[in-house]
Amino acid sequence: MSAQMYTTLTEQQQGIVTISALTTTGDLEHLKVELNTALDAGVTINEIKEIMVQLYAYCGFPRSLNALGTFQVVLEERASKGITDSLGKEIILEKDTTDKYEQGRKVLEALTGIPQAKPASGFGEFSPRIDAFLKEHLFADIFDSDVLTYQQREMVTIAALASMDGVAPQLQAHIGMGMNTGITKNQLTEIFDLIEKHIGKNQADIARAVLAKIK
Repeated sequence: MSAQMYTTLTEQQQGIVTISALTTTGDLEHLKVELNTALDAGVTINEIKEIMVQLYAYCGFPRSLNALGTFQVVLEERASKGITDSLGKEIILEKDTTDKYEQGRKVLEALTGIPQAKPASGFGEFSPRIDAFLKEHLFADIFDSDVLTYQQREMVTIAALASMDGVAPQLQAHIGMGMNTGITKNQLTEIFDLIEKHIGKNQADIARAVLAKIK
């Protein structure tokens, strides 16, 4: 599918989705190509760094670190050619927050539009430690950094989950959160078209089936 056929995703959004998917699957050869495409489209250096940092929570440190290493090489190669890329918004490493659990809980409420119990019912009651990590680290330390908007972060997460096996329930939850941030069904359809193009039809069809269940 050619780029012009994506009518609701901007070139920058396409870059975010593709980088997320290829980082998740560890396809560094194609990631290198798409990093150049995304930078040319105006995705900033710090936005791409933040995508890869966020993804460690979904695909693990090894693939996140490998993607960051590939990104370093891309930037060095571009600099050697005289290309100057936009650094973008400054990444703030830590916020002075006394209660990170509460900060993360509020972020999750904003994304879901649903009051969040403390601890989360089900898994949070069974394992309070993972509930604390989820709220304090993923949704406070990572999601609450404003280098990426909540909508951009949901695009990152949806692309990652759509590229992975066995995570349909989490994908469905994040599709809902993404729609709460303003991502449209047409945009989701185009995200899954990108998944088909860069990851595979089977993965895309699983994601499409999940989307079809959402009214």
